[in-house]
Amino acid sequence: MAKIAEQECEAGGLRWFYREALPINKSDKLPVVLLHGLVSQSYSWREVMTSLADVGFRAIAPDWIGHGYSSKPDKREFDYTPEAFVNGLETWLDSLEIDRFYLVVQGFLGSAGLLYAAKHADKIERLVILNTPLTTDAKLPFKISQLGIPLVGDMLTQDPILVDRTLEGGGPYEVGDKDLEIYRQPFLKSSDAGRSLLATVKQLQLKRVLPEIDQGFADWSIPTLIVWGIADKWLPVSLAKNFAKTLKEVELAELEETGHYAQEDWSEKVSEVVVPFLRRMAT
Repeated sequence: MAKIAEQECEAGGLRWFYREALPINKSDKLPVVLLHGLVSQSYSWREVMTSLADVGFRAIAPDWIGHGYSSKPDKREFDYTPEAFVNGLETWLDSLEIDRFYLVVQGFLGSAGLLYAAKHADKIERLVILNTPLTTDAKLPFKISQLGIPLVGDMLTQDPILVDRTLEGGGPYEVGDKDLEIYRQPFLKSSDAGRSLLATVKQLQLKRVLPEIDQGFADWSIPTLIVWGIADKWLPVSLAKNFAKTLKEVELAELEETGHYAQEDWSEKVSEVVVPFLRRMAT
């Protein structure tokens, strides 16, 4: 089984932490970049990454700026808008000399990944979307929106238990204690993690971004797989079905008993649909 290495690099003056799983044997397949959602980390992709590497893909998952073990800059350095995340992703990919790749996005920060894809369709070989707001019908759940409320959000985002409440609030499962310890660690280490999360939620701007995504994908012809944990308490599968109707080459996989953080809830089910999709399409 492939192993996951923890890496760091500097891009755009910021420190990016990322996890990487390399195939055991030399492979000419394009890399797979996996982007996590709010309050999560690249750690959430660990099982999916090894499944990809075991069949010859280089799997790379960054911690978004402000999340996990990446930099948590002041708002003067990074304003936490969707555009800032897209620009940050551009610089990170450039720093690793990744020019063309498979893209996998999940969660409410997945919207930034979709904005990137719409802007750089020429770089995307195939796209996989997991439980991400896709249409203007998507709403930010109160559990997350309250993290961006002044004073209330300041208090909540400094409580490491918010990790448990959020990761477990979007689906039917409890996250194991050992895994929760890893997710909590940035919040225990510094108040910067909470401040960055507060800024991210305040600047999500879904009402503006979602119409831009709809417009950006109006002529999307790249093969796309939408994977949906249908036990997601925040985003109904109807969003995926409606979005799928607008795409030319799309598959939809509905995962029973799997919640918002599908790759954490039930990684085996995610791998069972994602890996064959990428292998089948791989050139």
